[in-house]
Amino acid sequence: VRLKAAASLDGRTALENGDSQWITGAAARADGHRWRARACAVLTGIGTVRADDPQLTVREVATSRQPLLVVVDSRLEIDPRARILSGERVLVVGGPENHLLASVIESTGAEVLFFPDAEGRVDLAGLMRELAKRGVNEVHVEAGARLNGALLQAGLVDEIVLYLAPSIVGDMARGLFAMPALERLADQRRLVWQDVRPVGGDLRVIARL
Repeated sequence: VRLKAAASLDGRTALENGDSQWITGAAARADGHRWRARACAVLTGIGTVRADDPQLTVREVATSRQPLLVVVDSRLEIDPRARILSGERVLVVGGPENHLLASVIESTGAEVLFFPDAEGRVDLAGLMRELAKRGVNEVHVEAGARLNGALLQAGLVDEIVLYLAPSIVGDMARGLFAMPALERLADQRRLVWQDVRPVGGDLRVIARL
């Protein structure tokens, strides 16, 4: 599971009002499409779908096939007109079962599965097991801070690919990982650098948990 994100130098992915296009430059965006192209599945959350209405398809580089698109949407709130639902293969993953809403989504050609956890959200570990059963061995995550944080807390992230722009947007902007506050630095998540290099005018950092 690879988590990809783009941020300012102070670790902000979007302004407080949600504006995020574009923090990084064209070269970094094209490089991100190369990571999408090699993945079996691209995973995002309903928050990102609402905020950006992304396609999440591979467009900037040549590819022989499009990855499976997976949307984590615990209450099946996705708009049937969302652009991501026009992808070749789309899986929407809900929490508690709601077959009425599922039928609306399925009318777009997408598949709906339910993986509820004890809190009524999506069981992310269960979802990963299901993707593995389907032959998915590389998941590329492009999501917001909430899903990023949930995946990290659940121990489901293997690698982080982070594009850093040479800019500062301030503390009120949106961050990378929504997680509970730590009380001790000893509890911080440690990573190991794998690669650091410039991509266009930005910096690409790859680190593994």
